[in-house]
Amino acid sequence: MNDLKQLAFQRKSTMTFLAMMSILKGLATIGQALFFVIIADRVFLQHATFESLMPFFGGLMMSILLRAGSGYAIGKAGVDLAADVKSEFQNNLIQTFASNPLLTAAQGQSGQKVSLLLDSVDEVDGFFSKYIPQMIQTYIIPVILLGVIFSQNWTSGVIIVITAPFIPLFMALVGKGTKKKADEKMEQLSRFSGTFLDVLQGLSTLKLFGQAEKQQQAIQKSSLNFRDSTMDVLKSAFLSSLMLEYISMLSIGIVALEIGLRLVVFDSISFFTAFFILILVPDFFNLLKDFGSAFHTARGSLSAAKQLSTELEKPKVDLLWGNESMAQEPPHLSLEQLSFQYAEGFTLASLNVEIPPYSQVAIVGKSGSGKTTLMHLLAGLLPQTEGRFVVNGIAREDINEKSWFAQLSYISQHPYLFAGTIRENIKMGVTDKVSDEEVLAAAKKAGIAEMVSTLEKGFETPIGEAGRGLSGGEKQRIALARAFLKKPALILFDEPTTGLDLQTEKILQDSLRELQRTSTVITVAHRLHTIKDADLILFLDDGKLDASGSHEELLKTYIPYEEMLAAQQGGGLQ
Repeated sequence: MNDLKQLAFQRKSTMTFLAMMSILKGLATIGQALFFVIIADRVFLQHATFESLMPFFGGLMMSILLRAGSGYAIGKAGVDLAADVKSEFQNNLIQTFASNPLLTAAQGQSGQKVSLLLDSVDEVDGFFSKYIPQMIQTYIIPVILLGVIFSQNWTSGVIIVITAPFIPLFMALVGKGTKKKADEKMEQLSRFSGTFLDVLQGLSTLKLFGQAEKQQQAIQKSSLNFRDSTMDVLKSAFLSSLMLEYISMLSIGIVALEIGLRLVVFDSISFFTAFFILILVPDFFNLLKDFGSAFHTARGSLSAAKQLSTELEKPKVDLLWGNESMAQEPPHLSLEQLSFQYAEGFTLASLNVEIPPYSQVAIVGKSGSGKTTLMHLLAGLLPQTEGRFVVNGIAREDINEKSWFAQLSYISQHPYLFAGTIRENIKMGVTDKVSDEEVLAAAKKAGIAEMVSTLEKGFETPIGEAGRGLSGGEKQRIALARAFLKKPALILFDEPTTGLDLQTEKILQDSLRELQRTSTVITVAHRLHTIKDADLILFLDDGKLDASGSHEELLKTYIPYEEMLAAQQGGGLQ
């Protein structure tokens, strides 16, 4: 709770405004009671004329309007405060997810992240829109009212001082149990959201494998658990409200009894004073009671805040690197005891590799050996767990993000194309103005120009989301055209020819050789005959660098490489 309070009190102008409005509301409450008592006293005891009461009616109306206006201002300030903090939480979460997109995608279910970004952030609303404004009012207004009550009748003040602490005491007792139930509710909601979206995305697969009914039962069970958890929280809320009403009414009754005895039996207090105190006392206890309700809401918000804090405090790579910029010359890369470990599962062991400029490096190994993980480390999409990745003598994390990605192209096995024209997709990643001739030249080098020329709209031909309407080879060639247009110093290919026909593969291999003239190229490959000319081949096995060297060196010294090549060639070595 202290962390959330700190977030609120960092907004000093809002807190000052809430305090001023609370003082104004307290004074207006006293003024409203005072004018009402004066009018009642003069009408029933002094038999004053209506005309003589007009100024007091005016004062009463002004007090009512002032109280209502200050209450509205407090409520609106609370809503604005909540909106501001929620926006900050959402921006921080989005930045956290964006700073480590691969880790974010790998850890947890998408539905849980959506629930965190929407539901958990919304749950925090009550703390700032209700609890904080009510807390400020409770710190200020009851003190003002108690001071006035003491000045009029000290015995009533003493009774209030004795009975009032029972309300925060009960709040603490109920709040402890409520927080536990609220934690369970948020956990149930997170699990339900994650399971539901996961099942929804894989509905076709579940249907094909006859698992739809089983998953339906899982969703039903998760839904019922969430329902039960929510009802437990509501029961705590109702119990809290009921007990607060009992305590408030009992306290008000004791004060009323004391006032009544002094007024009727002992005749030791005036009607004006007695009536004035009896009007102020309910306002005093109503504020404490409202604070109790707001406190219950705040306990629910704490559970959501805990989930948000856990996500925001996860170790993440800082992508706002220094201001060093890379030269156009291909860099010298050094992996020094570089390793990476997912939160649960696979580990890429320490790597020590030197990659000089203009090198042609191939990464090979069985499926699941860590090839793609290593590529993500090299690209800067994953942060190393240990060791260093040094670029031209500078630690990669000290290089400005913009300058690093400006010199890098990463072409995956399934490059993503956005909804738009072919030209827009080729120009992706190039910030400078590009002429039509440059786009055409890049397309020719990538082997896509001929296909584009057959289209009615040429480079202005629209393509669907994810490259819908294009074949896998055409997508790869558009991705290659991006690289030719960008002219990067470092190019990463993740299995660029897997699943392509021989003609398309030949086009891509020719394009690769063209790019290798001006860049350092690192390739993940399954077809070993495509990497025979590589300067360095890294053979990974179960997350470890098992061997490295040229094609000839590995054939002579490393049997698994020889066996893999033989298997691909049907038993004959070349």
